[in-house]
Amino acid sequence: MLGLLLKEVSLALREGRITPSELCRESLSLIKKRKFLNAFITVAEDTALQQAKAADERFAKGNPLGPLDGVPVAFKDNFSTAGIPTTCASNMLKGYIPPFNATVVQKLIDQGAVLVGKTNLDEFAMGCGSTDSVFGPVKNPWSFSENYKQRCQLNFKKTDDCDWLVAGGSSGGSAVAVASLTCFATLGSDTGGSTRNPAAHCGVVGLKPTYGLVSRHGLIPLVNSMDVPGIFTRCVDDAATVLGILAGHDPKDSTTVQESFKPFQLPDGINVKNICIGIPKEYHAEGLSKETVELWSKAADLFERAGARVVQVSLPHTQYSIVCYHVLCAAEVASNMARFDGLEYGHRSNIDSSTDTMYAASRHEGFNDVVRGRILCGNYFLLKQNYERYFVKAQKVRRLIANDFMKVFHSGVDILLTPTTLCDAVPYLEFIKEDNRTRTAQEDVFTQPVNLAGLPAVTVPTALSQRGLPIGLHFIGRKFHDEQLLTVAKWFEQQVNFPNAVLKDISTSCRDLS
Repeated sequence: MLGLLLKEVSLALREGRITPSELCRESLSLIKKRKFLNAFITVAEDTALQQAKAADERFAKGNPLGPLDGVPVAFKDNFSTAGIPTTCASNMLKGYIPPFNATVVQKLIDQGAVLVGKTNLDEFAMGCGSTDSVFGPVKNPWSFSENYKQRCQLNFKKTDDCDWLVAGGSSGGSAVAVASLTCFATLGSDTGGSTRNPAAHCGVVGLKPTYGLVSRHGLIPLVNSMDVPGIFTRCVDDAATVLGILAGHDPKDSTTVQESFKPFQLPDGINVKNICIGIPKEYHAEGLSKETVELWSKAADLFERAGARVVQVSLPHTQYSIVCYHVLCAAEVASNMARFDGLEYGHRSNIDSSTDTMYAASRHEGFNDVVRGRILCGNYFLLKQNYERYFVKAQKVRRLIANDFMKVFHSGVDILLTPTTLCDAVPYLEFIKEDNRTRTAQEDVFTQPVNLAGLPAVTVPTALSQRGLPIGLHFIGRKFHDEQLLTVAKWFEQQVNFPNAVLKDISTSCRDLS
């Protein structure tokens, strides 16, 4: 049952072919067998079994709550979960158990979803490979596929061999949890591509909704002005289903839009003849693999043959977006991380000869080099003498980037089609040769402009590379036109027919290392 799509397992539960408790135990069993992938930080076995039992009773009475009732899901470990540790993969929050649920967590639980665990990530979501976690790196399940191992002449004799591929980040654990079939949907966060990047590398769908459509309450912040809860599923329809539950105004989050949100169901017979697809010329970035360029071109041809209008467009300020992103990200990180002082929040050092010494020691012990580096950069950018030169200027550039997108959409373009990442997943040993900032600039080059502009975007698994690894393509929509975005993405998904059965093969090939 774990190999089914969300909509398929929901139907199986309603027809009585499996009970929520049976499904939950299958999920928990597979999580244990796939432990070597390091996708989970916490497995909430007791909570999951209790929630599944409650779902059993609802189904027995013929009163299921909705399409997610009885369905195993997981959350990135930067979403607050009542009674379950929330660590942000950092020493700073080890042992922290929130007294409340994030709004998105509560919404899924209210619909009967079964919370099986909390997934691994880069510390405080600062990374693009899920390699910078205090709990260790996440391993991409495609590393262990027979196809990849044969093509690259690899022979994994034990699960700690370092020839494995990175999962992408920072929500790598959430992507791997879906790709390895341990649950049917997961939530991540997306600040510069942290949902779409790992989704592309792991061969699943990764949706970043419009900023303000989904509540951030209870999501431990990285960059308040860019953070968006992201959705991982194995098909576009399932992502739309989860979005329908999560979206809408939240009085606990003032950035959510006031208008009521009406869940939508994507049609099966989709016509793209009246759609205009834009191809940004600036996205032919340095380092873009030949395979990805060819796939991008074939996708554009696919739309054109179906009657869509495909045009080249320009986003001239894209070249400045990664620098702009790093300045604004560091500035907000410095502000957000100030709360973790060891006195009111977070790890407290035993070195306490003075208050200042205690603060310094607590933060040094609690944060890794990446987090400390961003804090230092952010504080530098926010110094009185630097504020106008860096922070204010970056805000102005951000506006220019957003205006570029606005002009393109106002010109009649409906959807932008771009690569998601430069290439397929990178081996771990190659990935860690570069520092975090360099890797982020490379991995997020296509995704972070979307966050600066607050737009919705989704990556769809498209084809396998010559190495037998997934490559995803990236669709960007207009603000609050998430339904149109997902409709076009679903049409594309239907055409490319990325073999979902491949994920089952990947899961099976992991068995020998369990």
